Amino acid sequence: MELKWLLYVTLLALGTLAVQAHDMDDDNDGDDVVDIEDDLDDGTEEVEESKPETSTAPPAPKVTYRPPVPTGEVYFAESFDKGTLDGWILSRAKKDDTDDEIAKYDGKWEVQDMKDTKLPGDKGLVLVTRAKHHAISSKLSKPFVFDTKPLIIQYEVNFQNGIECGGAYVKLLSKTPELNLDQFHDKTPYTIMFGPDKCGEDYKLHFIFRHKNPKTGKYEEKHAKRPDADLKTYFTDKKTHLYTLVLNPDNSFEILVDQTVVNSGNLLNDMSPPVNPPREIEDPNDQKPEDWDERPKIPDPDAVKPDDWDEDAPAKIADENAVKPEGWLDHEPEYVADPDAEKPEDWDEDMDGEWEAPQIANPKCETAPGCGTWQRPMIDNPNYKGKWKPPMIDNVNYQGIWKPRKIPNPDFFEDFEPFKMTPFSAVGLELWSMTSDIFFDNFIICTERAVADDWASDGWGLKKAADGAAEPGVVGQMMAAAEERPWLWVVYILTVALPVFLVVLFCCSGKKQPSAAEYKKTDAPQPDVMDEEKEEEKDKVDKEEEEEEEANEEKLGRSPRNRKPRKD
Repeated sequence: MELKWLLYVTLLALGTLAVQAHDMDDDNDGDDVVDIEDDLDDGTEEVEESKPETSTAPPAPKVTYRPPVPTGEVYFAESFDKGTLDGWILSRAKKDDTDDEIAKYDGKWEVQDMKDTKLPGDKGLVLVTRAKHHAISSKLSKPFVFDTKPLIIQYEVNFQNGIECGGAYVKLLSKTPELNLDQFHDKTPYTIMFGPDKCGEDYKLHFIFRHKNPKTGKYEEKHAKRPDADLKTYFTDKKTHLYTLVLNPDNSFEILVDQTVVNSGNLLNDMSPPVNPPREIEDPNDQKPEDWDERPKIPDPDAVKPDDWDEDAPAKIADENAVKPEGWLDHEPEYVADPDAEKPEDWDEDMDGEWEAPQIANPKCETAPGCGTWQRPMIDNPNYKGKWKPPMIDNVNYQGIWKPRKIPNPDFFEDFEPFKMTPFSAVGLELWSMTSDIFFDNFIICTERAVADDWASDGWGLKKAADGAAEPGVVGQMMAAAEERPWLWVVYILTVALPVFLVVLFCCSGKKQPSAAEYKKTDAPQPDVMDEEKEEEKDKVDKEEEEEEEANEEKLGRSPRNRKPRKD
């Protein structure tokens, strides 16, 4: 019991000290600043001399940045570590059907270090301005032709300020004679659009390709199904994320974020609208016959309204058994004019009419069951049946829901190789954003997965390692939080120390059996101990008697083996 009280007092004292320390920190914050400023010059040497030697934590492992280098054939690779926009072309175009004030692509792009970077020297392309149209593009080393090799496009994005409404997707610009990067705009033909996009609470990861109709030659956008994964974190955590699209010659595709698959499918089955149109379509000229009956049920034509069916009976009737409550004030109105109201001084009866005091609840009615003319309450009419209608029966002439007949689709085609898209020769960013400082880095377009993985390891992988090295461990985070909020020590004590104390308490505080010495100090009986002593004393006496008997037999010349056993 004493141990329990000691535990409770200890925990209470620790909690009180922690809370007091927190209050003292809050009360003395301003004073501490003034004292430090006043005594800084006088006390510096004294503090340095009296400062005890403390062990410092080992420094976090340093991650050194080196620009990534492609390990195989690539069509495009850009890390921006030269610090310039060499090779990139800023658009000078204007959007069609847009006010001149916002039609220009005058958004600003710069090559900068990432905010709060842990890798000095690692630069990237930054969308600097907000609420503007931005467009920038760059040529590939050679056009990409879809044949027997996969297409892999990969790049990094960091929404350094979060994202309100805007995109960070790339466009692979189709190879056409009319392609002019200086006039790159929203209508410039592209082959693939890929990347993150967000507005409001709609978080998207686009994969769109433009498919050419082999019969008409027209292009139609095909959108990949929405991923099942929750994408919100990639837009809100202000970390660098790696976006990868893998498109294979067998029409399969994978979309990865941070090297984890978040969406996959097939160009023939998982795009909307489908690549291949249906074989048959509804005849647009077909019309429903006038005598077509779509009614599954009809009123029974042979049904007759019963003679006792009263359609005029009301749904509610007055309760004849109700009695007016005693004290009901029949001659008092529920509302009366406010006797304290006064006509406003600026009231003009010619303009405003005759003034009347506002109505208030009659104070006489507050203590009465009610005021005014009493009326019986209304109850449901047991004889009410409503308007009679014949019952519904199956329609013998029912023909089902009419649909127009099917005819062969005149625009039908089958394209079993949608992977063979229009070749592209440039990569571009054409974006509108309400948030600034979107960071892009480490673009690569290639055909080998290993090349893309090596590029990711040397770029995004280094960023991830640097961020991990800079983050404190769990214990460090807890200690830092407690330094800022001393009351957290109470939480730590209750969640860590308390269970330990309870284990010790219950394991070590079992009831002890009193010793024989304790019994000797009192007259209390000790049954177990006394029984054992009596048993030992009896055995001792029996043994002595047996030894004495054996000695007597030997004197008489008799063998102890021949004696009869003694009965106890």
